[in-house]
Formats: sequence, structure tokens, C-alpha cells
Amino acid sequence: MSLIKMKHPALRMEDAQKRDVRTQFGALCFRVQDGETQVLLVTSRKTRRWIIPKGWPMEGQSPAQAAAIEAFEEAGVEGKAYNICLGLYSYTKIMDKSNDLPCAVSVFPLKVQKTHKVWPESKERTRKWFSIKKAAARVREPELRKIIKNFDAALLKG
Repeated sequence: MSLIKMKHPALRMEDAQKRDVRTQFGALCFRVQDGETQVLLVTSRKTRRWIIPKGWPMEGQSPAQAAAIEAFEEAGVEGKAYNICLGLYSYTKIMDKSNDLPCAVSVFPLKVQKTHKVWPESKERTRKWFSIKKAAARVREPELRKIIKNFDAALLKG
């Protein structure tokens, strides 16, 4: 049984050379309330679009652990990180002083157990809980939209 009901689509990496693509790890932060799975989204710093917490690989951390650290820094949440990649999505990171970077993000589920009122990026971002359907509608990236739409928390163990 799969955690998502899709075959992974091809990543769109407009004009990118193979060596130009950067890897990031993202957290699909979720909770279950009254039998409904909800997903936490945050706003990006510059464009204020809705995204999931994500960041670069970290020395000594697994991909799921790095995603969990980003979830704390960007969204102020802690919880159980699962070592299961739900899928990949691509986007272009806009850089101020250098060329923009095409990124491929591996997404890991994080069951939120604690929400902080103040967190490292609380003055730079807004966070909000959405139903799966509404969260999928709020994100721009088509592959991320599919990952969210097809996420089933009931299939996670523990």
C-alpha cells in the first residue's frame, strides 16, 4: 500500500543543466482533528506565496531530520518526522545576488505535536492550517499540489 496514490510525474526543470539542480528537503506538516487531516502551510519571505517548510541538506542530519528542523525554524512546529519520502517537486529559487537556482524538493511527513507561539522566523512568515483540499489549492507547484492532494495520514505507522 502506498502513502500517495500517484506515479511520480516528470520534474520540470526549465533551462537547467544537470549540474545546476539543487536538492532541498521539505516537511509536509500535518495534524488530524475530528477525523480530518489538516496541513500547515507558511508564506515565503519575499513573494508571500503559500509553501511548505523546506531547506538545504544539513551535515549529520537525515533528510527527514533536516525537514523537521526547517519546520521548526519556518513554521514553529515540532513533531514526529517520518523517514518516508512522499514525493518530489521542483521550483526555481529566486536569488538576490546570483543566478536563480532550480531546486528539487523531497517531501517528508511530519506529524505536528507541538506548536510554538514564537519561533525563529515568526516575524518573517505567516502560518496557517488548511484542509488537504484547500492546502493543495493554495500552493503553486503542480507536483506539490499532487503530493498534498494524495497524502493519507492514516497510512503512516506510529
